[in-house]
Amino acid sequence: MHPTDFAYYLTNFLSKYLPGERGASPNTIASYRDTFALFLTYMNKVKHYSASALNLKDISKDTIEDFLKWLETNRNNSISTRNNRLAALHAFFQFLQYENPDNLHEWQRILSIPMKHKEKPSITYLSLDGVKLLLSLPEQTTRQGRRDLALLALLYDTAARVQEVIDLTPAQIRFDNPCTVQLVGKGKKARIVPMLNSQMELLKQYMEEHRLLVPARRCYPLFSNTRGEKLTRAGVNYILEKYIQKARQENACLIPDKFSCHCLRHSKSMHLLQAGVNLVYIRDILGHESIQTTEIYARADSKQKREAIEKAYVDLRPESEDEPKWQENPDLLAWLKGLNH
Repeated sequence: MHPTDFAYYLTNFLSKYLPGERGASPNTIASYRDTFALFLTYMNKVKHYSASALNLKDISKDTIEDFLKWLETNRNNSISTRNNRLAALHAFFQFLQYENPDNLHEWQRILSIPMKHKEKPSITYLSLDGVKLLLSLPEQTTRQGRRDLALLALLYDTAARVQEVIDLTPAQIRFDNPCTVQLVGKGKKARIVPMLNSQMELLKQYMEEHRLLVPARRCYPLFSNTRGEKLTRAGVNYILEKYIQKARQENACLIPDKFSCHCLRHSKSMHLLQAGVNLVYIRDILGHESIQTTEIYARADSKQKREAIEKAYVDLRPESEDEPKWQENPDLLAWLKGLNH
């Protein structure tokens, strides 16, 4: 059986183009791969094309639009997930424009399928008191508790994405003045996050306990599980959720109903903004390409201030005993005309 042209180009896209020319991260490649696994499932179950028989000529703009509708209706995907799947498909058909231009018109029709707009959710973050409560909960008398505290504190202090902290090694930590942590973010772009000596003390104690300051262990994972394996995203989420539940039991007012690891990143960003740190510096700490992305924190802070002002508002204007003129006159139009006389 000869491989189809779809199989040929998809293999090159995932195994050569994305990691080689685009420099895509393993997480991005895995996400794109999952999209095409779903697409093949859809084509088999709904369109009755097996994976071994699917060719590029069988794919059109209508096919892709039907697939996106299927994701929303049959799989109950959110608009955000639908847009992520479409982004993966767009990347593939952009690739095909140059690798297989014979059907360029159809590829461009597929690329014209727009993202769906969604209402942007409000940013969820902890107050400073909420952060203090959360970080007070890991049991510092146990080895695991000390690891959890170092992990959560570093997530907050660096405003890092979960994957960025998971991928950290001791070699990326600098304890000499000025203290820094080197994070590698989206697109394998590295950035340096400055840290205070007091922030680094906790991390240093953790690394000493786990013998991670030994030169031979410079490339070991900074955080590992009880089996000595590198922590996973699910593992970090489990650790955070454990302490969020405890914090909610102690003071539910300080803990939002929904909270994730990314909310720690939001929390640090908001606290930096509220402390008067320039948005440009916050952008660099977060690793945003555009300051427009960072401006969501400024808008959220402005909205919060406005709501606080509205909540505290007291009408100090003296009350008038007279009824408004329009209430005295049942015929509003006649009253308005009477103003000119």
